[in-house]
Amino acid sequence: MADGETADGPTADRFDVVVVGAGQAGLAMGYFLSRQSRRFVILERSDSIGAAWRERWESLTLFTPRRYNGLPGLPFPGDPDGYPTRDEVIAYLERYAEKFELPIELNSNARRLTTDDGRFLLEVDGRTIRADQVVVATGPFQAPYVPRFAERLAPEVFQAHSTGYRKPTDVPEGTVLVVGGGNTGFQIAQELSATHKVYLSVGSRQSPLPQKLLGRDLFWWLTKSRLLNTTVESRLGRRLQHRDTLIGSSPHDLKRRYGVELKPRVVDASEHTVRFADGSELRVDVVIWATGYRPDYSWIDLPVFDPDGRLRHRRGVTDVAGLHFLGLTWQHTRGSALLGWVKDDAEFVAQQISQRDEAPASAAAS
Repeated sequence: MADGETADGPTADRFDVVVVGAGQAGLAMGYFLSRQSRRFVILERSDSIGAAWRERWESLTLFTPRRYNGLPGLPFPGDPDGYPTRDEVIAYLERYAEKFELPIELNSNARRLTTDDGRFLLEVDGRTIRADQVVVATGPFQAPYVPRFAERLAPEVFQAHSTGYRKPTDVPEGTVLVVGGGNTGFQIAQELSATHKVYLSVGSRQSPLPQKLLGRDLFWWLTKSRLLNTTVESRLGRRLQHRDTLIGSSPHDLKRRYGVELKPRVVDASEHTVRFADGSELRVDVVIWATGYRPDYSWIDLPVFDPDGRLRHRRGVTDVAGLHFLGLTWQHTRGSALLGWVKDDAEFVAQQISQRDEAPASAAAS
């Protein structure tokens, strides 16, 4: 047997833990794993850290103050009461990875995850990595979703998902329809209203909340009241997880202050025309689809999904021993997918990983 190899193959391709994804969830996970002195690696399919943030529009500003946006072990720099930009977040994540010397492999796309002989196998661009445990930290922004009927719009109509939108000067002249009533849709519609005639399609009832209340930021109140700690299992959590919450925006202000016309849910499209749920129609030159994302776990060949394809887990812990998830929306609380709160679930998952040390290795394939 050659030096540096075991019966399972080269030691360079064997780890205690493999983390998939080098966004905020993966980095937070890396912090806790490094404190456990584990041999681990963080795989990132893109060529940079925090890839999901780089796909957002240039003027994006978070609605959480800097004091609430730090990952474990490193406060977010700058005015604690100010709101960081997209580029500040990217720079912070890069600095975080460097400060804690996290073992990140860029351009490493996990194409298949299975188990064999009590260990996990990850097929990563022509090689196989073995791991005792795996954390899927790909987050909620995986596969951009656009409705099928978008294909029926004429080729001349400029279309882009919000991940492809960067700035107003990239958008052609004419009537713009932004589809999606979440914070992303409202912010993009507001920005484009300075240079275009904009309509916003809102498909669900919104719960607008002010950015500031009685001189305090909204997240000060949410933190003090512990609403962000409301769990998904609680009665309130079960209600809140199905509601869209607007922060710092409202349909009334968008129309009054920025001249954006509101429309109901889009139900169909043809050539240059979009049809809405109330039967009305609009001729458009541009459509920005702020319609969110869908999970993409097609690469995971393990029994952790229900018949409808939904992930089965409890606070990121699945029925396959040793397989964990991190950074999911409402993984445990409202803050689970937020930059400054993902650390709570990361610490919990790290504890689960540590506890499995005493379990037999064969349990990973159970």
